[in-house]
Amino acid sequence: MEVIKNICYGTLTERDHLMDIYLPENRENFATFVYFHGGGITGGCKDGKYAFIQTLIDAGYAVVQANYRLYFGASYPDFIDDAARCVDYVINHIAEYGGDPKKVVVGGSSAGGYITMMLAFDEFFLSRYGKRPNNIAGWVFDAGQPTTHFNVLKERGIDSRAVIIDRAAPIFHIRQYSGLKPMIIFAADNDMPGRLEQTHLMLKTLDMFGYPKENVTFEYMEGYSHCKYTGHQIFADKVLAFLEAKVK
Repeated sequence: MEVIKNICYGTLTERDHLMDIYLPENRENFATFVYFHGGGITGGCKDGKYAFIQTLIDAGYAVVQANYRLYFGASYPDFIDDAARCVDYVINHIAEYGGDPKKVVVGGSSAGGYITMMLAFDEFFLSRYGKRPNNIAGWVFDAGQPTTHFNVLKERGIDSRAVIIDRAAPIFHIRQYSGLKPMIIFAADNDMPGRLEQTHLMLKTLDMFGYPKENVTFEYMEGYSHCKYTGHQIFADKVLAFLEAKVK
């Protein structure tokens, strides 16, 4: 495994627009998993040591971990725009490393899951860079908030416990199915208050708008709290199984 650290995908070179790419041994037409970390949009970074990295590399995938702007230096939707910019960069440049730009999968955990959902369901962000959600080969939503993120509410001066569905909510942008590639959605039985219930609302909304059942995989993580499985092999194995079945 070769790791190329601190590639700048944008204009902010000290932290916010940096990404790392983990490359597999076989450099021919590999698929790539772009992962955005969690941390409430106030913390976290691209340096997480996750079991899924080694698992995917061993199976012939590349993995990208990326930083994005955080509160409270940033404001909505800076962090989503950063993620879109990063995905655009990966699609445009992954062939230089041997990867297939048509096999780029995007995912994230918690705040990163929220950001990833916004990229998937609101075409505005990727379209700014000449891409569309349908250009992405698959999606991994790990315990993301499908309603307006609690720290986006806090930025507005609204009680962060409120449940609001507006333009900053991924679920607001779900429309009739038009070709979005397969997704896997994780939530725990002891997740953050309301997160599991909101996830079920999103699943119901996807069904109402005609998303094929074979394109929506839900993983109910019994016995776990919010994202506590993400660093473990169980998450790595489920992500790999999804990629092998739906993408590779």
